[in-house]
Amino acid sequence: MNAGEVQRVGAEGVTLYQRLRTRLQQLLQTLPDKPEETAESALRCLWHLAAGVPLSPDAAMEALLVPLDTEQQLALERLVDQRVSGVPLAHLSGRQRFMGMEMLASSQALIPRRETELLARTAIEIIRDHVLTARDQATVIDVCTGCGNVALAMANSDARVHAYAADLSPEAVELAQRNVVHLGLIDRVETRVGDLLQPFDEPRFHHAADIVTCNPPYISSKKLEQMPSEIISFEPRLAFDGGALGVKILQRTMREAPQFLRAGGWLLFEVGLGQGQAVMQRLASTAGYAEIRGVTDSESQIRVVVARVG
Repeated sequence: MNAGEVQRVGAEGVTLYQRLRTRLQQLLQTLPDKPEETAESALRCLWHLAAGVPLSPDAAMEALLVPLDTEQQLALERLVDQRVSGVPLAHLSGRQRFMGMEMLASSQALIPRRETELLARTAIEIIRDHVLTARDQATVIDVCTGCGNVALAMANSDARVHAYAADLSPEAVELAQRNVVHLGLIDRVETRVGDLLQPFDEPRFHHAADIVTCNPPYISSKKLEQMPSEIISFEPRLAFDGGALGVKILQRTMREAPQFLRAGGWLLFEVGLGQGQAVMQRLASTAGYAEIRGVTDSESQIRVVVARVG
């Protein structure tokens, strides 16, 4: 809390802030795949929420705290109780930042992770460097779209990008569509319900996409129960379960994508830790792919695989 905020919230507010921050520092169990959350960012996020302004933890760190009345202070106490009990911060605030976008979040779909920005950034780089240098618009398809974060990031990157997003879960697609409206991208993003690429199995989509992206479920079924309760008890199991070996959806996407990609088009998908080399080998043995490469994260782990079709 900076000096200006101390003056704004008053002595009572400072005392409340310090007490709740200490409680969160002692009890909050944050997850490594949500590095944006700390005791400080969680408290500021919940403080703004109690004041009636839902913000992601990133946005909350950028916004000045406001005074809370007695009712709002009690609401903040309850929100901190819920967070300490394991309810995800994004489910309480209804917000999560992804690629600079303040997105709507809920239990309808996977909460966007910072690690998935690598997939979105790589796709945007290919759109910029390979697609829009050759034609005046880009057509992209995003499957397993969840809340729509990757599709929306691509569309938001350039007005010449038109994105089609699909998910097997109607609930996820409903949230994705709300994000389309929330971010003002209704002219550039279309959502559909269906299994992987099946919603686009019509002539106008055959060999028409410049890019197909997928952030699939890639956790093996037997490992689901070992996941932290904050994840498996609150986020949709469908978003994690990748089958017996964790690669069932990846394999289907590899087989089906060439039907929808134009010559020279690109397939990109996120992979789990340790899956990169095996997935690249599988792609190399699948007809139609070339220029297969892995994209590494800050820990030098392959987390995105890219392949171009001939």
